[in-house]
Parts: sequence; structure tokens; C-alpha cells
Amino acid sequence: MRRFDATSPGFETAFAAFLNERRGSPADVDKAAADILEGVRTGGIAAVLDYGRRFDKADLTEETIRVTDAEIDAGAAQTPVEVREAIDFAATRIRAYHTRQRPADQAWTDEAGVELGWRWTALEAVGLYVPGGRAAYPSTVLMNAIPAKVAGVERIAMVTPPGRLEPAVLAAAKVAGVSEIWRVGGAQAVAALAYGAGPIAPVDKIVGPGNAFVTAAKRRLYGVVGIDALAGPSEIVVVADANNDPAWIAADLLSQAEHDPDAQSILITPDAAFADAVAAAVEGQLNTLSTGRDAAASWAAHGAIIVAPLGQSPTLVNAIAPEHVEFCLDEPERYADLVRHAGAIFLGRYTPEAIGDYVAGSNHVLPTSRAARFQSGLSLFDFIKRTSIVKCSPAAFAILGPQTAALAKAEGLPAHERSATIRSNG
Repeated sequence: MRRFDATSPGFETAFAAFLNERRGSPADVDKAAADILEGVRTGGIAAVLDYGRRFDKADLTEETIRVTDAEIDAGAAQTPVEVREAIDFAATRIRAYHTRQRPADQAWTDEAGVELGWRWTALEAVGLYVPGGRAAYPSTVLMNAIPAKVAGVERIAMVTPPGRLEPAVLAAAKVAGVSEIWRVGGAQAVAALAYGAGPIAPVDKIVGPGNAFVTAAKRRLYGVVGIDALAGPSEIVVVADANNDPAWIAADLLSQAEHDPDAQSILITPDAAFADAVAAAVEGQLNTLSTGRDAAASWAAHGAIIVAPLGQSPTLVNAIAPEHVEFCLDEPERYADLVRHAGAIFLGRYTPEAIGDYVAGSNHVLPTSRAARFQSGLSLFDFIKRTSIVKCSPAAFAILGPQTAALAKAEGLPAHERSATIRSNG
């Protein structure tokens, strides 16, 4: 963990160097992902099954690679009652939040008599990658599939690495309206969704987090399909004064550190003694976590405490452009309203980021690696597209046609010019 004093000489240089450190960028991943993509593109389902045997030790066939409805129902039934209730609770709130995002179609006639507007339509098919391995992520299913369903996507194809199917994940898939589930993970799963492979039909867009190979595959496939974003390691910034319980703030910092050794947790506080108390609380809590090894690695390598006046916190947050930021203050809006670059903002002492991960209703799929400077989190808008509408009457064309022809001639495009003049000659 690094510690900075914002009033010290050299802070800006040291802080900039800290922000520019790369996290989670294994070498040679892109080449390996490219080879797998080409293998699935040319080899189809046979290649997908072969990669499953090689990487996941999964002996599957075209008939067994799909999770059956009976398996989904059985998994959902095995989910503990309190977890099913929490899934339903979260799903209701996520659905309500994203329903409010739905934009309206527009149509009007302007002063030239041209009818203009736009309309929104849903994507037809979306692929959803759900990680396996470290943990079961029913929340990932809810956060990705429910906005797609609210948008009107007809087919949601979920892929997840073969192995034991976590009951809570299957329960979430059923509640969220997932259409089909396939036992395939890694870059080969992304390739199967993009190109199609045997019984796995291609989709229009792929969403959902994954490991470095999944991210590399999504990057390479953009243009063949749409993608949501290139997910990096998790991040949190907590802005807190000394009126907080240090144990609370430590827990919030560790809530992201436990995700991955490359995750990043940063505390900004005006009080040096409080910073010491939080650091001590972090060390104490690490010993109590089953995820303590990853959290400790994250905190040691990428964690930071910045002692700075509260008035400087918006500037620091904007420079970091974090995935999540908490303002654990009595008047959080006073500072949060000055933040331009953050994936999600959590206000007050009783709004830990974990609430947003699960049940607030807002989406937890957010930009990382400073992408909040130019990108938003996942939303209904990721699953719809806007089409422009234009209609000219003869009178309206008489106004727009000559101006079109003049610009086409200036650009050296005679067919465009003719298209804009030929109707006036008839």
C-alpha cells in the first residue's frame, strides 16, 4: 500500500506515476486468444469441444454442451430460500431501474416541411459471458440479462465455463429470462457466440466480464459483433472524514480488493490519524476473510491512502476516474457534484458500494482502468439502437435538393450531385 500526502512536494509527479501503473495485463494473451478465435471460426463446434477438453478437461458433445431446462429448474430449486428471495428482490429493483431508462421515439416536421425523427429498436440476440472459477456470480447474470430483457432482446444466450453449475447462477438465469445456457468458457466461448458453432447460433452483441483471454477475444471481435466494454480489475475510491468508523471504511476498501490481486482500493481523507486507523483496520480484517490472500495482494500492490483536504477530493477522484467512489460524509453532494469521471457514485455513510453490486437497482457493470473518462456503465442503451427517419415532400425536396447538390459537387461526388438534381429535372 502506498501513502501520499497531497501537500508534500512532488505529490503530483508521484501520484501520476501511481495512476499510470498497469494492472492485469498478462503477456502473450492476445496471441493465444487470436489463435483460439481463428480455430473456432474455421473449425466450428468441433473446435469448441476440443478446446473444452484441452483447457477445462470437459468431455462434452453437441448434445450435452447445452444446459437443459430440467437442469436449470433443478439448480434453481436447490438454491437456498434466502438466496432465491434475495435474487428476486434484486431482480425487481434492477428491472425497475432500467425500465426508467427507456427513451422515447421522436417525430416532427421542421420549417422546411421535412419529416424527421428517430426510433429505437432492440437488438435481436445477445450473448452473456458469466465467469466461473473464483466464485459464483448470480449478480452478473441479473445485471447483464435483465437490462437486455427490459430492452426487448428476444434471445439471450449465456455461456459459462464447464464444471459444476452453481444453483444460484441457474436461479438468477431463470429469473432474468436467459434463453439458453451453454457449457463453454474462455476465448472459445466468445468466438462461438460471435461466429456461431454448431447448435450455438451467433449473436449481435457480447456482454459480461471474463478473464484476460475473454477480454482479448472481445477486443478482437469488435466489429464482428458489438461488445459492452473491456473489463479490467475492480476499483474503489473512498472519500471519508474522521467522523467514520475506521472498520466500516476498511470493509469498503476490502470489498473490491477481494475480487482480484490486481484490484485497486484507495482512501482519500483529510485526517492522518484516521488514515492510520483505517490502515490498521484493513490489516486486522484481512485475517478474517476467506478471500484474504487476494485482498492482501491487492492492497499491498495497488492500494493507496491519500491524505488531502476534502476540497481537493473531487480533483483527485476525477484524475483517478474510478469504477466506484464513495463519499462517506455528512454533506456528500457538496463534493460529489463536482465529480465528472466515475462509473458510480455512492453518497453518505450508509451507502457502501456493495449495495450497488447487488440490490440498489443501478448496474454494477462499470468502466474500469480510467475508462470512466469517456464511458458509462452498462444500461438499457447497450441493448437498443437508434434509427434515423427522414421524409421529404416535393416541396421540402425543392428546398434541400439544391443545397445537397452544391455540397456534393464541392466534395467531387457526381453521383451524389445527380441524385440530388435528377428529381428536379423530371
